[in-house]
Amino acid sequence: MTDVLYLQDLTVGDTFTSGEHALDTEQIIRFAHEFDPQPFHLDDQQAQGTFFAGLAASGWQTSAITMELLVGSLPLAGGVIGAHVDVSWPQPTRPGDVLRVTSTVVSVAPSRSRPDRGMVVLECITANQRGEAVQRMTSKVLCFRREG
Repeated sequence: MTDVLYLQDLTVGDTFTSGEHALDTEQIIRFAHEFDPQPFHLDDQQAQGTFFAGLAASGWQTSAITMELLVGSLPLAGGVIGAHVDVSWPQPTRPGDVLRVTSTVVSVAPSRSRPDRGMVVLECITANQRGEAVQRMTSKVLCFRREG
């Protein structure tokens, strides 16, 4: 991880690319058992007859992996603290997918009432190894200003 970033360091159009996270069947099933126990997340055979026509990761698992990768690639001072998010999953995440997040700064707005911070809007695309988007997220994130 590089030095931490403050509000003053960010400019519209800045792009950050994460490392990778390889997802396998075991991870999908383990997550599903604990957090999203639906047939299309738990068993490939049962999943064949569903909307997904095969085992698919929970969208919430894709979101959790996205967060892991985002934190590792965007070292904001004070952490990545979300204030609002819009998320969609244009296609399922599958066993064998290798995920990577590309985050782009859409806007930077210093707070009018709190001089120590501001808000940054990020567009984060989580893509698989073929470059196909498996999650699109627009997030408003709290960002602290450097003192002085």
